[in-house]
Amino acid sequence: MKLMFRPLLFPFLLLCATQTFGVKIQSFPDVNSEGVIQTELEKTVSLVCLPDGGHEALVDEELVWLRNGAVISLTEGNKKDRSSVCVSPVIYEDNGATFTCHLGKNATVTASVTLNVTYHPELSGLEEVAVEEEAELVLVCDVWANPPVSSVSWTLNGSAVDLVASGFSLTNDGFTSKLTANRVEKSLHEGTYQCTTKSPIYGEHSKQFSVTVTGKTMKLPLMPMIAGIVVVCLTSLFAIVSRWNTITKCCK
Repeated sequence: MKLMFRPLLFPFLLLCATQTFGVKIQSFPDVNSEGVIQTELEKTVSLVCLPDGGHEALVDEELVWLRNGAVISLTEGNKKDRSSVCVSPVIYEDNGATFTCHLGKNATVTASVTLNVTYHPELSGLEEVAVEEEAELVLVCDVWANPPVSSVSWTLNGSAVDLVASGFSLTNDGFTSKLTANRVEKSLHEGTYQCTTKSPIYGEHSKQFSVTVTGKTMKLPLMPMIAGIVVVCLTSLFAIVSRWNTITKCCK
């Protein structure tokens, strides 16, 4: 019996030691099996770091919190035995942020969670746009979202924008969708535009643009005009200075 007992003793002690010196993170909302907390903008996330088995072994043991590897400043009463961190309100920059808790004397004893912040594009209302004929028209629609939007569409006066017939180009970099016309024509480009995004979890969001095309105005070259006026003034001044003696004699 003694020979059979000894081989089992070491694994048993190793298991106890692992449980005694662990830490765990409790959260609201709950963390999933992959260590991710699902939340939204403007919400609150509460995190609590606790001993994970063998509470007595961690009495007076200091706990340390990190956010993306940077130490979080804690009050004195929030460092030992039990330590909490509150993220409120949740902002865009919290998406993907990793919060880690570890023992102050042993940074290898650690637990981590990551935030997944979902949000829809900031689209609403009506924007008034005035543009001159033959000028460039650029309409910008926000499509930045998590998860990414599934589609973006543009309409003009209720019908899908005809990129070829209207001379438009359309670009999308994942942050904005831009509808551009390099040379505006009143008959083609004036009207009400609408940008609509579809999200797999937030549905549709849209924004309207009321575009007015005005007549082309004559634009005078401002800098050449200023330069010309300065030259004329300086020429007149130099002429007066050069003839000053003659002028003063005439005045006597």
